[in-house]
Amino acid sequence: MFAKPKPSSGLPRRPRFDPPHGARPHVRELPKIWAGRIVEFFKKPYVAPVSALAVFAVAVFAFLNLAGDPDAASPSIRINLAKDKAPPPAAHAATEGGQAGMQAFTLDSLGLFGDASADAFTDANAPPVQGTAVITLPGDDGTSAPAPKFPPSPLAQAPIGGLVQTTDNGPLPIIAPNGQTPASAYARPFKGDGRPMVALVVGGLGLNPATTKQAIEQLPPQVTLSFVPYVANLQNWIDQARAAGHEVMIEVPMQPTNYPDNDPGPQTLLANARTDDLIGHLNWALSRATGYFAVSNYQGGAFFKDKAGTTVFLQNLKTRGVSFIDDGQARGLDGAWGRASADRIIDNQINATAINAQLGGLETTAKSRGSALGTGFAYPVTLAVALKWTQGLDARGIQLAPASAMTHQ
Repeated sequence: MFAKPKPSSGLPRRPRFDPPHGARPHVRELPKIWAGRIVEFFKKPYVAPVSALAVFAVAVFAFLNLAGDPDAASPSIRINLAKDKAPPPAAHAATEGGQAGMQAFTLDSLGLFGDASADAFTDANAPPVQGTAVITLPGDDGTSAPAPKFPPSPLAQAPIGGLVQTTDNGPLPIIAPNGQTPASAYARPFKGDGRPMVALVVGGLGLNPATTKQAIEQLPPQVTLSFVPYVANLQNWIDQARAAGHEVMIEVPMQPTNYPDNDPGPQTLLANARTDDLIGHLNWALSRATGYFAVSNYQGGAFFKDKAGTTVFLQNLKTRGVSFIDDGQARGLDGAWGRASADRIIDNQINATAINAQLGGLETTAKSRGSALGTGFAYPVTLAVALKWTQGLDARGIQLAPASAMTHQ
């Protein structure tokens, strides 16, 4: 309860820190007097909270002006992503393509995964997402140009008989009795025509339903797609990708150099781990789906320094007939059924100019060496720039190849 104010006498109230009547304060006492008045002012109700809020607002305004987008002036490509209307709730249970309610879920500071479901990492039974992802590309005259349509070239539906070992945790890839391997059976067929070849892997798929559909439906079928094992409905995504003609890979999380500050998840392959734990985590990733010809690494700077661990990892892939394609960190490590290392990561800098420069570097490598392999993440700008780049390869005398064509035993 607040105390009732005393009735006023009608005379002006003398400030608490005024000197006695008729006396003038000494100059040395003025700072003390004003300090007292300031303290009394901030003791009034709401004055201190309101002042603090004002200071906070000024600080936020200053931060936004000083720490804005560093790439704001960089060339960019506008991407329009339009979603279909969600079906009625009753239809969700009846159709496999129903869409669960979506929530905003930011996975990184760039906000590039704002459409991903918060349950994507945990709900393995959630229905796949419907929607239409449309890339708008700048034309040569500055106008917009729609993404091209590619003729259907579906790959065989997975699993293929004889290539699966059924376990309590899910299907594991194996070499068939006739010697057929997942690395060959699930790869996209390819025949070189004598021209220099370039291959491109787009990874991080499944996190954002809109960009995942965009990659599957609008990138050329020769582009290899790599999926995150933690996402829900992984088999559905892989089936869609193969139906569109893309060969696919699964990403295996591996210990980075700054672990545990940077933690790729509970199934990460750790350096110096027990062999049983290492194989258990690897088998978990391999059993998430079928239809992939290879696995790729997610992170791994510390894991690749563990000679014993990498030997176990690669030997298990070789035994199961699965290839391994890394982002360049494991260059020089042999093993698995087939091996390849990327020559460039095309989007270390996430802007159109830098990505175009990296893709141009791939072409230069291909012309001098005969082939080149690049990898990138499914950022919207990466997908848009990569699509426009692939459209001009034939005119520049370069053949687009799937990543499996770059592997060697």
